Amino acid sequence: MSFQTKRELLAKIAPRYREAPRKQKTIILNEFIASTGYKRKYAIRLLSLPEIPTVRAIKRPRGRFYGEAVQEALKIAWCASNCIASKRLSPFFEELVPILERHGHLDLNDEVRHQLISISPAKIDRILKPWRSGSGRGTTKRSSLLKHQVPVRTFADWEEKRPGFFEADLVAHCGWSTEGSYLYTLTLTNISTTWT
Repeated sequence: MSFQTKRELLAKIAPRYREAPRKQKTIILNEFIASTGYKRKYAIRLLSLPEIPTVRAIKRPRGRFYGEAVQEALKIAWCASNCIASKRLSPFFEELVPILERHGHLDLNDEVRHQLISISPAKIDRILKPWRSGSGRGTTKRSSLLKHQVPVRTFADWEEKRPGFFEADLVAHCGWSTEGSYLYTLTLTNISTTWT
């Protein structure tokens, strides 16, 4: 059902809905939701409006600002920087892009270079999403049996001055995919002495 058709249906049903008793309203609402596919709360709000909103022309999303050349250059720069986070990568582009060009990894025109250097961290995340699909996944899970038995404190909570209390961290060296074999590093840091 098109947006225009949904608005026409709303214009016919809304007056009936507002004047109907409670039981009848439920029936009308359910039929309206089944016809339009709207969520219940949104449908109630539309049907309860005193005046049906006018239909404005729908603006289609604008075309992509960053073309294939920028996206490919971004992927190369991200891989060259060891896949660091976008907030750390973005300010580094002014230095990184000329270095990658000098060593033959990138060949950019002025427009693509300007777009790549001025790209925001949020846009970097959106563009790199297909290549980061597995990154940031944890490889360990807390046991439900020990969850309530072991007291957990963060670094700021420790007031112990004597050595012997540690914070532990397990890091999986698996790149951006947790498939296959890889190594783990277990890091223990003594709270008092900061010995690792």
